[in-house]
Amino acid sequence: MADARGTDGPKRWQTLLALGLGLAVIGSLVAAGSGAVAAQADPDDNGTVSEAAYVDPAPEKGDPYFEAAADDGSWVSYENPRDEYRSPYLGDGSGKVCVSLVNENGDPVIGESVPNTSVTVPTGGATTWHSDADPMTVQFPMDDHYEFPLDGDQFGTSPDVAQGDGYMDSHCLEFHGNPEDATLTYGEAEISGEYADRIDVAGYIQQEPAGDGWDTDIDPVAAAESYEEAGGGWTYNAAENSTHGQVVVVLQLDAPADERFDPDDSSDPPNGSDPASDGETGDDGDAESNDRMPGFGVVSALVALSVAVLARRRG
Repeated sequence: MADARGTDGPKRWQTLLALGLGLAVIGSLVAAGSGAVAAQADPDDNGTVSEAAYVDPAPEKGDPYFEAAADDGSWVSYENPRDEYRSPYLGDGSGKVCVSLVNENGDPVIGESVPNTSVTVPTGGATTWHSDADPMTVQFPMDDHYEFPLDGDQFGTSPDVAQGDGYMDSHCLEFHGNPEDATLTYGEAEISGEYADRIDVAGYIQQEPAGDGWDTDIDPVAAAESYEEAGGGWTYNAAENSTHGQVVVVLQLDAPADERFDPDDSSDPPNGSDPASDGETGDDGDAESNDRMPGFGVVSALVALSVAVLARRRG
């Protein structure tokens, strides 16, 4: 009986040890998998962008492209080559139809990352006389097609300017000389071209201010509404001092996550030309591999310990 117990005891102990080792390995693999999943979660919510913000300070008083400003500080106007006056001039009805393209972080861009792509906005009513309207088309990148890519400061606030934050963010058509009871209409934006699938129509922002100017204290993406909610147009009402209207079509870039970069890290290439992606490896690459598959150091230690214990038992 003593011999039987002496034989079965080690076997039972070895079985338990093997089972424990197996559970440890499985647990480590699960932990590694969980870490990898966590590292890959929400790739679009990490602040990366496919195009850096386009920084274009608004003209200041005294600059050639500063046009006018209200004495009471309620509005400011800049020179715009797409600003046209109706002939014959039929009244003080004026308006703007604009396109604002922003990156994944909501910063203004001009479409350098989406060449050979354009947006078309149908227009009607008292817009058809404008040489660039009916429809309005904006081609990207804007600086390849227009002397002034951006001409409007439509969003943000600053104590230093009457409207906006002091930086241009929109590409606009301007209309002057319409009857004071005229109606302006616009249709839904259509994206076409090589990178059309990387631009989303965030929505439309329509305002018909009654003498108070455009409200710029808004976030373009958050404030954008559906076409139906925005209204699709407006009619002037001179009796209510409402002889101006504007709409901004807000577009937002949405490139694949692996083609984005950190705008705050100048070492990150915006065009995906990272040497590591060309097959080069080094210490950083090894570290990255270790980060992706954590837990195997623990597994190796457990295996070594188990082998040592088994060898000692047999000895």
